[in-house]
Amino acid sequence: MAKQDEAEAVAAVIDRLAKKFPDTPRNQVEAIVSEEYTAVNDGPIRDYVPVLIERAAKLRLRS
Repeated sequence: MAKQDEAEAVAAVIDRLAKKFPDTPRNQVEAIVSEEYTAVNDGPIRDYVPVLIERAAKLRLRS
């Protein structure tokens, strides 16, 4: 996945999670997604990064 495509996918993850968790401030959603992105950023396979961060962030937002 190209860096630009990845950045757009991460932005879409933030938008989806902000809508799914409206009681959570958007800046908190962005921070969680950013932390999860950092956790998987070293992986060699980039195609799954948005899926992985969305899943991990969703779990954190639910708790």
